[in-house]
Amino acid sequence: MHKLIRTLGSAMLALSLAGCGLVYVPDVQQGNVLDKKIVDQLQPGMTKHQVLVLLGSPSVHTPFNDNRWDYVSTQQHRGGAIKIRTFTLTFNNDTLVRTEGDFFAQDPEQMLKDSKKYHASYPVDETQGDKSKSGGEESGSGTPGSGTP
Repeated sequence: MHKLIRTLGSAMLALSLAGCGLVYVPDVQQGNVLDKKIVDQLQPGMTKHQVLVLLGSPSVHTPFNDNRWDYVSTQQHRGGAIKIRTFTLTFNNDTLVRTEGDFFAQDPEQMLKDSKKYHASYPVDETQGDKSKSGGEESGSGTPGSGTP
């Protein structure tokens, strides 16, 4: 009986410790979600109303500067570091004059991970290029338009 209780206690302890890693932590996205195809449609000279219809309302609209709209987004992947992305629009007399920001910037570490998914590895010590060494030297002049390869 004593052995059964000890075995059950050990099993419960092992399950409780193993369960700690199984807790699901969701991705958290807050703020504006902008689509690059829609943002590419922005053009200098658009009115505030046209921008509002295209992108929606900005997440930050300062009362002290009516000519600046900020679209801000934060993203946290499974409890990791928070990434903050911003996109700023500047108006002059209700007309769009400038856009700036890092909203669509690529994360270099994520790009490296994505490239490894596709097994895109290239040899670093490659000494031979597209053409072989004997390709153009033996076959004649090789100048374009001369008729000889």
